[in-house]
Amino acid sequence: MKKFWKTITNKWLIKGTTTVILVALVIAAYILINWGVDKIKVSDLDFTEKKLYSLSEATKSRIKDLDEEITVQLLNMSEYSYITEYVDKYTRINSKIKTERIDDLSARTDLQTKYNILPTDSLIVIKIGDKEKTIAMDDLYTYDYTTGEQIDKTEEVLTNSMVEMTIDEKPKIYILTGKTFYPTEQAMATTIGKLKEESNEVEFLDILTTGNVPDDCDCLIITTLKQDLTDLERDKILDYINNGGKIMMLTSQNIINIDMPNLDQILAQYGVTIDYGVAFEQDSSKMLVDSPEMIIADVNASFLRKLDMTLNACLIDAGKIQFADDEKLSELGVTYETILTTSDKAFVRTDLENIESSKRTDADGAEETIIMGALVDKKISDDKTSQLIVYSNEIFATGMSFMINPPYYTYAVALYNNEDIILNSISHLTERDDTIVIRKTSESETYEVTDQEDVIIKTIIFVVPMFVIGAGIVVWYLRQRKI
Repeated sequence: MKKFWKTITNKWLIKGTTTVILVALVIAAYILINWGVDKIKVSDLDFTEKKLYSLSEATKSRIKDLDEEITVQLLNMSEYSYITEYVDKYTRINSKIKTERIDDLSARTDLQTKYNILPTDSLIVIKIGDKEKTIAMDDLYTYDYTTGEQIDKTEEVLTNSMVEMTIDEKPKIYILTGKTFYPTEQAMATTIGKLKEESNEVEFLDILTTGNVPDDCDCLIITTLKQDLTDLERDKILDYINNGGKIMMLTSQNIINIDMPNLDQILAQYGVTIDYGVAFEQDSSKMLVDSPEMIIADVNASFLRKLDMTLNACLIDAGKIQFADDEKLSELGVTYETILTTSDKAFVRTDLENIESSKRTDADGAEETIIMGALVDKKISDDKTSQLIVYSNEIFATGMSFMINPPYYTYAVALYNNEDIILNSISHLTERDDTIVIRKTSESETYEVTDQEDVIIKTIIFVVPMFVIGAGIVVWYLRQRKI
């Protein structure tokens, strides 16, 4: 009996020790493999159809050729692993891109002061030499208000920020000043700031002091005027148009009942007129709550389709853009496409004292679809074309604050996709070809396997383990027989 017990004990000890060693080796191998994968930063496999978790080929081609040292500083981003992991993807493409993480801002009062942030705020700072660009969390997302989906712009923003900071020649944008109705520098401060962040040079232009529109003007922005252009200003803008100039017009002239023949002459070059009166919407789904003058419009312009999402604008007290007849447009060499329109239930109201009633009266215009934004091409010669993007509303591009539903306030430019539409309109006019558009929805995707993949997966999950178990049983049985 003692001999039998000793034999069993020895065999158990031998097999038990072997088992412990094998288990220890498996655990050690697991830890070692994970450590190695983490060190060499092996990319995750992305089987989603739209590659939601991968950098696009457009990003890779632009980033790999950047030849400047770039530091991406991540302030208080430890809670946003998705962002930090995304930034790491850039470092694997280009070794000149480095990351710096600062997870505790409480002791970094210098950074709090420099970037005007709180210890709990999160921020991305991209540095190239002495140049810096800050990216807030809000900059990484936008919304498709038709589907209600949040749209991720992380890759688009990071890539464009790095590329734009290496550009030496930036588009030059001039904003006409001298007789603007709204204080443009303050009213459009948010839009101007965003334009500068997207590597544009923005300057104010008073033609009466410069004597002309500068030769380096890539886009001239004309906002609402409180008085007409002088003959000199008119003629210099006409010269700019005839040289193939690009104009963005953000005008609420429709609420200013003043004759402006010189400004009208500028618009007439494109076959456009904007009369006095405000567009009112009667379709409740196309307006803010009980506010028929705050119209929600779908965006249909071809140059904005690259954004691959449904865009909505919200215009406030917009006017009606009218085009000349086909014969006149042909004579002018003009073609156009609409960007923003109302529903076919809208009308124009010229009695602006009557703001209480949202219903159309006999004094109002007929029900119709009203154009509030358009892209116009004017052929100057075989090799020269002038372009105009006109919105019959300036307010939607401003930081003007107003109540949308007591007690809620908002800024006009922050409504719906207003900012996106304005910035991309100017980008189109300045022919920016150094930026990419990569937007990804937050929706989940289902990975559909092929029949062959289905067989392989089921073999790995079921057949292989059953084979291993079966082989183990056979080996155990054979050993038992030898005993």
